[in-house]
Amino acid sequence: MTDLSFSYYMQLENSEAERVYQTEMENCGYSPFYQFVEQFRTRLKSYTDTEKTHFETLLKRGRRLFPKPGSLSPAWSLLWDEFDSIFRVKNEVLATISEADRDGEWQIIIDNPFHTQSVVCYTELSFYEAAYMYGYFQLELKPNECLRLQKINQLLFTHGSKEASIFPST
Repeated sequence: MTDLSFSYYMQLENSEAERVYQTEMENCGYSPFYQFVEQFRTRLKSYTDTEKTHFETLLKRGRRLFPKPGSLSPAWSLLWDEFDSIFRVKNEVLATISEADRDGEWQIIIDNPFHTQSVVCYTELSFYEAAYMYGYFQLELKPNECLRLQKINQLLFTHGSKEASIFPST
């Protein structure tokens, strides 16, 4: 049996190896493809500027080898469109923010000032995680929602304690 990991997929070197990988994956079904998708997503989060071209090749190959992932799960009907969109937006972020400015903590904020829902904030992100999430959340951004990718320049942080609380303990 062929190794169906994403690591192995990244190393496929010819059309025969691709065909064997594709056949094995299709024969094994949902579980290995689920792991493949999750590993692909992890790599989508972490690729860097120097890996863009290679990652684009991996995306195109994935779409070619598995053109209808929705046949394994309806949740994957738009998988390649989702990954392509995140890839495009992440590359825009990489092109906009210089490498010298990428260190430190980043966060994503989603807000709709015309709605009473709470602001959603994802904190303690690396730059590459934040760039991925910026692309991910643009996929379903609703009218009037604002999506922010921002770097934390100064931070005060504390934890609560029972001793300092004015509320009675339960």
